[in-house]
Amino acid sequence: MRARNPAAFIALLLLGSGIIAGRTEASESSALHPVCTYSIVAYDSTTGQFGAAVQSHYFKVADVIWVEPGLGAVATQSLVDFAYGPLGLEMMKNGRTAQEALAGLLASDPNSSVRQVAMVDRYGNVATHTGKNCIAEAGHRQGRIYSVQANLMRNNTVWDAMAQAFEETQGDLADRMMAALEAAEGEGGDIRGKQSAAMIVVTGEPTGMSWLDRIVDIRVDDSPEPLAELRRLLNITRAYDFMNQGDEYIAWKKYDEANEAYARAAELAPGNPEILFWHAVTLVSVGEVERSLPIFREVFTADESWRELVPRLVDSGQLPDDKAVILSITVQ
Repeated sequence: MRARNPAAFIALLLLGSGIIAGRTEASESSALHPVCTYSIVAYDSTTGQFGAAVQSHYFKVADVIWVEPGLGAVATQSLVDFAYGPLGLEMMKNGRTAQEALAGLLASDPNSSVRQVAMVDRYGNVATHTGKNCIAEAGHRQGRIYSVQANLMRNNTVWDAMAQAFEETQGDLADRMMAALEAAEGEGGDIRGKQSAAMIVVTGEPTGMSWLDRIVDIRVDDSPEPLAELRRLLNITRAYDFMNQGDEYIAWKKYDEANEAYARAAELAPGNPEILFWHAVTLVSVGEVERSLPIFREVFTADESWRELVPRLVDSGQLPDDKAVILSITVQ
């Protein structure tokens, strides 16, 4: 019996199952979207988290990264076929490895020579394709549980710099991916310049609640400095995580730990009155009015509108229906 081409065989199976029905039309319609860029897909074997991050001189580059908790991550770029994202995840959901999913999609794509795609699955398998007709400089580098890839770069050192930064940076998955993006820009980045960036990190095990599963979900669609803005948004994401942690400590009456968490939040988002205000509100809600007053005072000094908001929180149950308490907050 003549041996089958594995990639073509997978593609035939997928076509037969309806997973990539209509793929030819999708490929043709998206063949000339020049979302040339650099990106990373990664898996954290300790936490089970998946992540993807990207930057490009193209509007809304967030559309090229696809991540699902407990499943995997995909980045699809160059002269892009956006369908690689959802179809790749669907194939992994149906039991295909990253390598099998990518091989099947490439076999069904008449324009695979201009695609650049990377996938990582829940077993840590990594698959990457840089088509022979991707615009130079183009290339990729795989690590044990990640892949970095780039095309239309100023220099052919970009992907190696990304890999080195990811491997050497300390911190969580988001920190390491951010370092990889910044390293790419440090090597010259996209020859056209900068415009948009995005990052997604999801939990290892899906909870069924997307707002909990997406640990980081930030995007910069149009900016002269997208990576600086992405870094700022990552800091704000972490600030609100610390704020929520502080609220939990308050509920447990662990005031020292709460103040430490709120302080970290304020450090990550300096000048953000929202974080300070809700810290103070949380203190009042557990009877710590005196602790709250200097925080309220700092917020009111920055913007009097927050003082006006205080009485409105009584009807919603966020502050006690106690005139003396409300006056002590507002008349200072």
